[in-house]
Amino acid sequence: MSDDSRPEAADPGDLTQRHPVSANDPSAPATPVGPPSSAVDPSGAPDSPWARPLMPGEAPPVNSFTPSSEPRSDWARSLDQTPPVTPERWYEPAYEAAPAPVPTATSTTRPRRSRGGSVVLTAVLAAILASVGTVVALGAAGVLDRPAPSSAVSAPQATNTGATQPVTIDEQSATIAVAAKVSPAVVKITVTGSDNGNTGVIPATGVGSGVIYDSNGWILTNHHVVEGGDKFDVELKDGRVLSGKVYGIDTLTDLAIVKVEATGLPTAQIGESDSLKVGQLVVAIGSPLGTYSNSVTSGIVSAKGRSIVTDGNDSLNNLIQTDAAINPGNSGGPLLDASGSIVGINTAIASNSNGIGFAIPIDIARPIMEQAVAGKPLSRPYMGIHFQSIDRKLADEKKLPVKAGALVGGFDQNGQPVSGVEGGKPADQGGIKDGDIITAIDGKPIDEEHPLDATLAQFSPGDTVTVDVLRDGQHVTLQVTLGTRPAGL
Repeated sequence: MSDDSRPEAADPGDLTQRHPVSANDPSAPATPVGPPSSAVDPSGAPDSPWARPLMPGEAPPVNSFTPSSEPRSDWARSLDQTPPVTPERWYEPAYEAAPAPVPTATSTTRPRRSRGGSVVLTAVLAAILASVGTVVALGAAGVLDRPAPSSAVSAPQATNTGATQPVTIDEQSATIAVAAKVSPAVVKITVTGSDNGNTGVIPATGVGSGVIYDSNGWILTNHHVVEGGDKFDVELKDGRVLSGKVYGIDTLTDLAIVKVEATGLPTAQIGESDSLKVGQLVVAIGSPLGTYSNSVTSGIVSAKGRSIVTDGNDSLNNLIQTDAAINPGNSGGPLLDASGSIVGINTAIASNSNGIGFAIPIDIARPIMEQAVAGKPLSRPYMGIHFQSIDRKLADEKKLPVKAGALVGGFDQNGQPVSGVEGGKPADQGGIKDGDIITAIDGKPIDEEHPLDATLAQFSPGDTVTVDVLRDGQHVTLQVTLGTRPAGL
């Protein structure tokens, strides 16, 4: 509906009218529905109440005109109305697109347009507004920002930060690969001995595990697995059963070497335990309960440098703690890293525990493994000193200048201080004195994670090592030739 104030001409087709009624004649006839057919004005047009002259005494007619109401069309919306605003939550400010300009009226009064032209123009503008709204909605939904799909997978871009990037290991894939790689080198050792009972000699049988580290039949296992045995049957994964014999045992740790007469055997690679990190993935393989051969379990390195006392009252130090499941029968089997290299030999579990096992670091076992292959008797190095491992508490108590190392000096069984250097032994001959603080052996720092005894165990008797000591605030470098550890120590 137009906002013009000018009246429009009457529609010729609209015959709505009211018949003139005389004020003195209440009985006047009803209003006719149309003009008299005989009434003709001077021009010849049909007569009407609006055109004929008034008769004498006739009151002027009361005329009324009511134009028909026109329904308002949605297409006739005024162009100066503001279109609805898209809710703000649809927009991402960083990618908001400016809406297309919408023409607006500069005056409240516009020239009249024909209805057909207004409808077409309004339809075009509505289509434009709808298109803009669709684009804005798609942009807000992120559809227009999505990259086009590609059939090829892009290679990850390398980053150069100047630092070594950590390697991410898929635990399941690593465990599967380790099991496939090392299982052929893991053996079950059945030990037969004798038990002198009240009724005579009764055969006793035990089962443990071991790992082949040299293809000529050299096997590393635990001392307690072979202890007291007379006969040793070594069963391989491929089903072969070979007769073995104990080459030697280690008096310092719970380790032993077993030899079988065979060549070309599958072997496991020897790794490094010194570089192990707490939380690192490890895999254990063995024959738990003596029944389930080549069982594989996985876990992490829970801690390093643990000390325990076994049920046989043996003290074991510098052990690796792991939550990989270890059970009776796993003893002597390998503890492996994610690459399948031996980092330890499983040896014990904590009683009344769930998921607390211990393994002997392979760095401690390596010297006797090499001695066996070389045909030498198994032996351990010896310096001939007593020492205390330095930690923060000891450093504060004794006001030491360092927080790590080994303080030369000891105590007897009554807690009384004794000389830390045995006369005539390698340490004495090399110039080590009471009160010295040993800080490194052959460049390897001595600290809480690398105590002196564990570091010395990585060498063999007869090796000459460089010993760095701190003496009266001065750094001193000494050369010590290691001896052989006496039996029983």
